[in-house]
Amino acid sequence: MTEKPKHLLDSVSESPKRPPEVPKTASEYISADEEEQQQQVSMSPNPGNGIQRYLVAIEYIGTRFSGSQHQPNCRTVVGALKEAFRKFIGQPVSICCSSRTDAGVHAVSNVCHIDVQRISKRKPGEVLPPHEPNVVRRAVNHFLQRNEGDIMVIDVRCVPADFHARFKAQERTYFYRLLSGPEPLSIFEKDRAWHVPEELDIPSMQAKSPIRTLDELNVTEVVSTPYFPSLIERRQENLTKADVCASSNKPENDLPLRSIEGASDYNGATVLGFGARRRHRCFVITARARSFLYHQVRLFVGVLKAVGTGGLAISDVERILNAKTVTAASPMAPACGLYLGRVKYDLPREE
Repeated sequence: MTEKPKHLLDSVSESPKRPPEVPKTASEYISADEEEQQQQVSMSPNPGNGIQRYLVAIEYIGTRFSGSQHQPNCRTVVGALKEAFRKFIGQPVSICCSSRTDAGVHAVSNVCHIDVQRISKRKPGEVLPPHEPNVVRRAVNHFLQRNEGDIMVIDVRCVPADFHARFKAQERTYFYRLLSGPEPLSIFEKDRAWHVPEELDIPSMQAKSPIRTLDELNVTEVVSTPYFPSLIERRQENLTKADVCASSNKPENDLPLRSIEGASDYNGATVLGFGARRRHRCFVITARARSFLYHQVRLFVGVLKAVGTGGLAISDVERILNAKTVTAASPMAPACGLYLGRVKYDLPREE
């Protein structure tokens, strides 16, 4: 009788009737050499109990999550991550996030710390040396992708036992996407940005205000996505850009993006072929600070949008800020356009 091969991840055994949804490739599992090496040499900076604290960076689409923090009977970012770690190491773990995100809010990079004690499944009670960070990333992603596929581990690092993902964070950067234009929003942008049908007055939104708690708050126009220009379109854009530069005596970087989109007829109107979608103007509001109050960024965006559409004047913004109360602000921006972009730490350089 042939002995069945052992799952090299030491993960929880699964029913043999259900084939794995992700192929078991060598890049996703621990090799026999890695297993032997990890049992001989401990890489843990936390001696004694064998518990290793990992700093884990994750990205996720927040649309189908009820926020990041654990909630009973709700799908959350922490809940999905806990379940993936449980399947990987065979026991529960505690997770602490650097930043809480609301339901519908996305993350390009959120960070959390996780304590893991690697216990042998062949010899219960035996503590093994911790897994290397790359092994943790591959293994946890293997189990995350069996779920909805809207969350992924993008980086893992070993840190000392006293390193705290929330309190050690030096800076957090949030991005908010606004799509401006009367056309209906593309299905590719659904739940990924705030659609504002009105034209936005960006210079007014860039007006300085007596904000002192933020290190950065600005509005920038960027190319809307997804957009896949053909070679002919690229050439046409370059020609149009050159014409506009010559007529306006402005450098290319000073031109609004909408002035170079598509071909134009003799009257200056943009000509679109059949089936071509008119692109929205895309604006990104960047907010950077050490920490933020609850809903602070979305409240700022709601005020800036009202200024951009003419609903508020600059003097109104000053009044709202001086009032220091949520009720004085404009309606809060929806969660769908908010992205946690980066959490900064003072980490030693890896060798």
